[in-house]
Amino acid sequence: MSPDPGKFKIAVTGAAEMGHCCKNIEAMAKEMGRQIFWQDCILLTGATTGVPYYAAVGHKEVGGFSIGFSPAASEMAHKKVYKLPLDQFDVMVYTGFDYSGRNLLLTRAADGVIVVCGRMGTLNEFTIAYEDRKPIGVLEGSGGTADLLKTILSRPHHKRGPIVYDTDPKKLVQKLIEAIKEVKRSKYK
Repeated sequence: MSPDPGKFKIAVTGAAEMGHCCKNIEAMAKEMGRQIFWQDCILLTGATTGVPYYAAVGHKEVGGFSIGFSPAASEMAHKKVYKLPLDQFDVMVYTGFDYSGRNLLLTRAADGVIVVCGRMGTLNEFTIAYEDRKPIGVLEGSGGTADLLKTILSRPHHKRGPIVYDTDPKKLVQKLIEAIKEVKRSKYK
């Protein structure tokens, strides 16, 4: 089954290594993936382990269509060099640009970005989306980068696109979809 091109594409970014995340991070990531499907959107991830992987698992469990953006240039490199999973993706984009280049392409392909826990790579994905004025959702209480963003943004900075926060995946996806719609309405007035 191919996706509806009118659906919003939501990227879930987060920690590949989840040891510093909240206790129930795997369940939260799966629920995020399910909510993205139930709210009629396509899931994009960096095709890695941890939070992005479990978001893809949740998304696929309920029949969702997901797209992975690999840092590798080929399937072989994705599996053997980067040691990343393939099993939860309907489409894999082999960027060949390592992690930083992959992050740029992933966030640029998305209509909105959700941050769940995270480390430095997640912060990089956040800053790219922020500078591009993409709508961003932050899952509060998930740990890591997600829980530091309000502090970072309390410092002087240029206001960019909308950022929404919630501790509940369902409410966060709803808020992000509304922010995406508002951005699209304002761009095409």
